[in-house]
Amino acid sequence: GPGMDVIIPWGSVAPAAPPCSLTDVMSEQLARQLDEENSAFPAIADPTSDLLLVDDAPDTTSDLMLAQMLQMQFDREFDNQLRREEKKFNGDSKVSISFENYRKVHPYEDSDSSEDEVDWQDTRHDPYRAEKPQTTPRKGFTGKGKNITTKHDEVTCGRKNTARMDNFAPEIHVGDGLGMDLKLSNQVFNSLKQHCYSEQRRSARLHEKKEHSTAEQAVDPRTRLLMYKMVNAGVLENINGCISTGKESVVFHADGGSLDEQPVPEEVVLKVFKTTLNEFKNRDRYIKDDYRFIDRFSKLNPRKVIRLWAEKEMHNLSRMKKAEIPCPEVVLLKKHILVMSFIGKDHVPAPKLKDAMLSSEDMKTAYHQVLHLMQQLYQECHLVHADLSEYNILWHQGKVWLIDVSQSVEPTHPHGLEFLFRDCRNVSTFFQKRGVSEALNMYDLFNTVTGLNIPVGAEDEFIAEVTRSHLIKPRLY
Repeated sequence: GPGMDVIIPWGSVAPAAPPCSLTDVMSEQLARQLDEENSAFPAIADPTSDLLLVDDAPDTTSDLMLAQMLQMQFDREFDNQLRREEKKFNGDSKVSISFENYRKVHPYEDSDSSEDEVDWQDTRHDPYRAEKPQTTPRKGFTGKGKNITTKHDEVTCGRKNTARMDNFAPEIHVGDGLGMDLKLSNQVFNSLKQHCYSEQRRSARLHEKKEHSTAEQAVDPRTRLLMYKMVNAGVLENINGCISTGKESVVFHADGGSLDEQPVPEEVVLKVFKTTLNEFKNRDRYIKDDYRFIDRFSKLNPRKVIRLWAEKEMHNLSRMKKAEIPCPEVVLLKKHILVMSFIGKDHVPAPKLKDAMLSSEDMKTAYHQVLHLMQQLYQECHLVHADLSEYNILWHQGKVWLIDVSQSVEPTHPHGLEFLFRDCRNVSTFFQKRGVSEALNMYDLFNTVTGLNIPVGAEDEFIAEVTRSHLIKPRLY
């Protein structure tokens, strides 16, 4: 009707706000947000102070302090990662491992560590850590009246003994008894301590023996170094391998080089004398009574004695070479290693007389050669081989060669003629077994070699007569 206000759905719209740019809108919102944030904090007199720390917080304007705080934050992040790794590694296992030693921040120094994370093992209250026994005061007892406890109390002494096990050597394993309330009696503890000392001494002996005695095939570290030096110096081209082993030495084959601009034989051998201590009991009698070495013999220093042994073989070979007796030629002596010419060809050593396949004629020839060499050795070289047998005689190029003369002595040696008689027995027995009809018995062979005329009788009487007739004067060379 005419009196009613008609509302038109598409009536006029209220006038819009004046348009503004997006930059004005953003700056206005930013200002309002900053104003709200500032009103949420109390007024601060010093804007540089850190609200998250206590009142006496350090000055953060220092670069050093800021760096330390940043490093602390990094350390805590590292520790959080370590916790996760530890939890993942342990899982639900009853036996767990701890990365405590790798933490950057100790747990009770980190005030922000929360209770719901993995528990850190506090070493100050470790239930498995051995408690230090109570010390007895100087007066010697604690307590009063019936509760008095002296330093001789069984329980106190037992705990002290258990704690002392921690002082044993590292190689002595005492188990986890230190973490238990064990009470070791004095008797048990003393037995354990004595066992610990014994094990240490035994270990030291084994180590010393390994270092100072020859190891596998007589090549200990010192010997190996000497051999390497020979190769480096050009004396040897290379060392090929072991060709013979014995009770007292090991022989290696090598290719010769040059020494002092002089050529070394194309094939040589290295005779390495063993330095194991148990061999010297048998060697002493060959050196200590030899007047050539008596002033230098020392039973207390086996390494020096073994050098004398090698030097003695060198001198004996040189003396035999002058008499033109077939034997190895000395090239070089270096401590207990003797380099000699090789008897053989193309890396194949000449066979020992016991292994040589000889005809009866060759065996007869070998016998006469050995007899002649024994006479030469005794009369011209003034030596007794002292270990002559089919094992130390080689057959090469149709004749016999003598080797292993390290134990050879002069006839004037107190046991020289006894050694010679033993050689005669070995030679006579071998050739008689091989069917050499001309082979003399040991008594006649001894008289033939020495030129003596000792009557043949029982062996004991013959040896006694040999000892009595030992009147030859020593000859100096």
